[in-house]
Amino acid sequence: MKRNMTLAAAVAVMTLATGAATGASAQNANDWQVARKGDWIVTGRITDVSSGAGDSIFTSAGVDTGLNVDVGNSTMPTLGFTYFLTDNFSVEAILGTTQHEIRAQGPGTDVAVHETWVLPPVVTLQYRPMPEARVSPYVGAGINYMLFYSGEDKNGFTVDLEDGFGYALQAGADVALTGPWTLNVDVKKVWFDTEATVNGGALTSDVALDPWVVSVGFGRKF
Repeated sequence: MKRNMTLAAAVAVMTLATGAATGASAQNANDWQVARKGDWIVTGRITDVSSGAGDSIFTSAGVDTGLNVDVGNSTMPTLGFTYFLTDNFSVEAILGTTQHEIRAQGPGTDVAVHETWVLPPVVTLQYRPMPEARVSPYVGAGINYMLFYSGEDKNGFTVDLEDGFGYALQAGADVALTGPWTLNVDVKKVWFDTEATVNGGALTSDVALDPWVVSVGFGRKF
């Protein structure tokens, strides 16, 4: 269900971009600026992070408890910094932090075990096939690092989460508005696994977080 909602959000922001592009195309072509080699675009976004995690929880002896991990969604502001290496290739880094509730769910059970903040910087290399177009799409690939901090245990459980690296794919578009301003829509798929250790190892789970990261926002070229 969470994944379907996130994909629906992605469709919605893409529709928003299409509508903006249609309106933008009716404007004078001289009222907007093209990003070129050496330029920066700084983008403020609203970002939804949705994990499809549903991995099994095991005892220390490897016995399946019948419970699964559930990781809640989070929507937060983020910043993106894009530098144009050439007219067609750029590098983007995103900064932001999100808060997620972790629950153990199963037949007759739905209990919160932990809440944590995550700092998940993502760096991607982007290819832009139409850098001079008013609607400039891009695709990208890169790496991320998941850092869990300020965790709060719930309901008598203690939970440790392992930090680490993952990788990401990306698709999006910048829609030129006026002057240096753009509308940005962006969808990333991040692959990352973490080991969750509960109550000192009495319970464990290898959790495939693998979140969708869906964003919409406004950017400015410098």
